Amino acid sequence: MQKLIVEEKYEFIPPNRGTFWVKFFDPFLPAFLKRSYGVADVRVTGGEALQNSVKNGAGVLLTPNHVRLSDPMTLGVMQTHLGLPTYSMASWHLFKQDGFGGKLNAWMMRNLGAFSVFREGNDRAALSCAMDALVAGDRPLVLFPEGVVSLANDRPSPLLDGTAVIARSAAKRRAKQAAKDGTADSDAGVVIHPVGLRYEFLDDPDAAAAPVLARLEERFGKWPDPTVPTLDRVRSLGDALLALREVQFAGGASSGDRTERAKALIEAILRPIEERVDLKSDGTTVTRVKSVRAALLPTLVADDTPEAEKDRLRRDLYAAFFAQQVHFLFPPDYLTEDAPPERMLESLERIDEDLNDAAQILGRWRVHVNVGKAIPVDGARPRGGPDPLLHEVESAIYRLIGLTPPDRTVTEPGKPMTSAS
Repeated sequence: MQKLIVEEKYEFIPPNRGTFWVKFFDPFLPAFLKRSYGVADVRVTGGEALQNSVKNGAGVLLTPNHVRLSDPMTLGVMQTHLGLPTYSMASWHLFKQDGFGGKLNAWMMRNLGAFSVFREGNDRAALSCAMDALVAGDRPLVLFPEGVVSLANDRPSPLLDGTAVIARSAAKRRAKQAAKDGTADSDAGVVIHPVGLRYEFLDDPDAAAAPVLARLEERFGKWPDPTVPTLDRVRSLGDALLALREVQFAGGASSGDRTERAKALIEAILRPIEERVDLKSDGTTVTRVKSVRAALLPTLVADDTPEAEKDRLRRDLYAAFFAQQVHFLFPPDYLTEDAPPERMLESLERIDEDLNDAAQILGRWRVHVNVGKAIPVDGARPRGGPDPLLHEVESAIYRLIGLTPPDRTVTEPGKPMTSAS
């Protein structure tokens, strides 16, 4: 299994601020994307607005939706097209993978401008690094505001409020600095450019899915039947995986609507853990898992924690990870009869990844990288309710990927926005 739990005390990993390795790797990124992720084509639109913001000296924050693991490298191709190296914030665990490949990836990330963030705590070093980049304005900063890979072209996750906090704090610092230097009238300030990433499958989806379907069906003891529509076979595999996780975490498989079953399974996994560590069982699945990790990891890495307790904590942490996987595997009304083929392939990849910790590349993909217009950032946040800046960014992302922005509401102050529908 991928190393999701890093059992050591966190230390901030800063970016390499030079551009030598960025320029060195630029020519190799397209081939790397194709070989590692099946991304055969990257098309960038709206880059002129981003170039103008950088030219004007603004502190630029890029906020893309996070569809696939290939997104950071895809944005690397974008920066090559536009001639704009970037900084990016990446989860600490990605820098701490085992083996030669993991260490090489960590080295590449850092030398391409990535720095670590400890998602399970208040990482002052990462926040300071991010704000310094926006105040200096020397390179755009990339933050994925969903905080997690959704593997869904048409279903972005709600944005976490940390993005708005960083942007507003940097804008406030920059305004103070400009006032001190006497340049307040000419300073371009901090702006956010929302970025919409949309993946398009270029090959025959049924032919691409067939070998993976057969392999996974055989694993579940099912007889592969190519006469059954591919979409139905993917749904059936999803049901089998859901039943497997119900047996694993809820004491037995149930029946009925898969979306309701998935919700019940998530509760069966997360609520006992939350009760043991006195956490509230509210918020989205993603934020609940984040809270569980933040509560359990300090005890896991403490030197005086007994080994038996560490084993239980490891089981709880991986169970929480599976709860998040279930959340993304069964979004309501996603695998409909008229769904585009990308949804079917996304779901198949999720099932493959959940069972095998890696998904087979299904074919060739084209990525449309749509850069939105600049959104000026005010350092002062309006009091009460959700931050309107976050809503404006989210709405722009939806429009950039061709979707209608959702209505949002907040049930408690400080909680990420959740769907009102």
